[in-house]
Order: sequence, then C-alpha cells, then structure tokens
Amino acid sequence: MQPPPRADVKVGFACNNHCVFCAQGEKRSKCGAIALDELVERLADVRGDRSAARGLVLTGGEPMLHKNILGLVRAAKALGFDPIQLQTNGRLLSYDKALQAAIAAGVNELSPSLHGSTADVHDALTCAPGSFEQSRAGIANAVATGLPVVTNSVVVRRNVDDLPALLSQLADLGVRHAQLAFVHPVGTAIEKFEEVVPRLPEVSRSVARAREVADARGMLLVTEAIPLCFLRGMEHLAVEEHIPDTTVVELDGEVAAYSKWRTAEGKLHGPPCEGCSRRARCEGPWREYPEAFGWGEFEPL
Repeated sequence: MQPPPRADVKVGFACNNHCVFCAQGEKRSKCGAIALDELVERLADVRGDRSAARGLVLTGGEPMLHKNILGLVRAAKALGFDPIQLQTNGRLLSYDKALQAAIAAGVNELSPSLHGSTADVHDALTCAPGSFEQSRAGIANAVATGLPVVTNSVVVRRNVDDLPALLSQLADLGVRHAQLAFVHPVGTAIEKFEEVVPRLPEVSRSVARAREVADARGMLLVTEAIPLCFLRGMEHLAVEEHIPDTTVVELDGEVAAYSKWRTAEGKLHGPPCEGCSRRARCEGPWREYPEAFGWGEFEPL
C-alpha cells in the first residue's frame, strides 16, 4: 500500500557538518534560515489543495539549528500534519533537553544519520571532528524515546567497505530500521565526484554483506538509488516503491513534485534497461552516474 503524500520543507541550509557529499553544496552561504512566518505560510500552502500533503519532513541543512524550529513544529501540528519527521544529522539529538522539546512540540518521527562505523570514517566525511560521537549519542537517545527512527547513511567511496560494520554499529545503538542511500552526485558531491562517487558493482558486494549483518541482528534494511540489477537476490531492499508521493518546498519557496522529477529527470534508464524484466519497477541510477561511467556495468535481470 502506497503511504499518504508528504511534504519535504527546507527550513534553511545552516549546518554544523560540512559533508563532502552534501547535495546542497554552497547553499548554506545563501540562506542559513528562512523566517518562521514564511515557513508557516509554506506549510499551510502544501497542506491545502495544492498537494494535500499529510506527512511532513523538515530538512535543511540541519533543521535543529533553526532558532524557531519548535514554533515551526507546533504550527505543523496545528495544521494537521502527521507524521512530522525531523531529518537531522543527529548531533543535537545528543542533548536530551533539545530532543524532548522537539517531541513536546510535535515531532513524532526521527531520521538521524551516521555515515561510518568509526570516527575516522564518519568525521572524515562530515569534515566535523567530534560529529561521530555526537551523532551516535543522538541516535541512541532517539531510539530510547520509542518513536519511529529510520537512520540514513550515504554510500560513498570512503565508506563502501565499512557498510557491514556500520550496520553492526547501528544495531548496537538499538536501530531497527536503516537506509543505505547511494550518493546523489550534485552539490558538493558533483564538485568532488572522483573522490566521492563509488562504482556500483563494489557497492553491490558491500550491501550484500551489510544485508547479512542486518538479517542476523533483526534489522530492516532498505536501499535508495541503487538500481535493481545491482541488488540481485536483494531486490526487496529497494525502497523506491514505498517512498510517499513527495512535494518539495525549495529555498525560494518554489513547490516541486519531487517524485515525478526523481523518475523523469533525476534518474535515467539506458540501453541495458530495455531488456530488463524489472524495467517497470526500477527507477535506474542517478543520471550523473552513467553520464560519467557509461552503461557497461549494467546487466539486465
């Protein structure tokens, strides 16, 4: 069953991490935070006839850095959004007072991130010393609330071999639902393409090992932006069919039908896809990948 539609609202691009794979790039220098009254207007807009969004994801940047984030969450709750998810790097969740205030305001889902099983890996990717320990503590605190927690880990060159250990680390923190998302080569990631973007066959092998860890630890593992031909025997991990129809409210207030954009423009099918039995179910890779590497690695199912 397809989940109800949701809105993804950017609150500003201030962030206490400086990830080498950041899709937002240098937007943080353009707008750290959008004014509360403007954000509330945008919420009311997408809650109404324009998209009839029921769920809400507050994103950034790091949304917990917005000085009026609690007021925004309260406004979202008053407008009837449910669930209200906070997509965060998890660092401020390590402060119990901040976490409890967000929950009291109306946050009822949490999506923190961890990108490595060690500080050496994670902090190298976030370019923020100490972020690994803070994010770990934040994830543990989030799990302890009993709210739905879905962690997100971006798959890049630096952490490909680390994915099984990362899943074990998340399991140790009590995480029961984890996502591995193949890096989207835009923003900072496109600027550092050679450093950041791994090859899909290598990703496939590591995801298979990570899946073994997840199965052994009783975790639900999903993947995002990994074509099905690189999930042979693991096609059920692909989350795309379960992503709600999403409307994104961008920095400038522009409303975009993200789900349509993702399949029509963001991702791509190529010659090998035409003979694939999973063609109708698979969205293909981010278009920047075959534009750089070609279609030679893709073998139809």
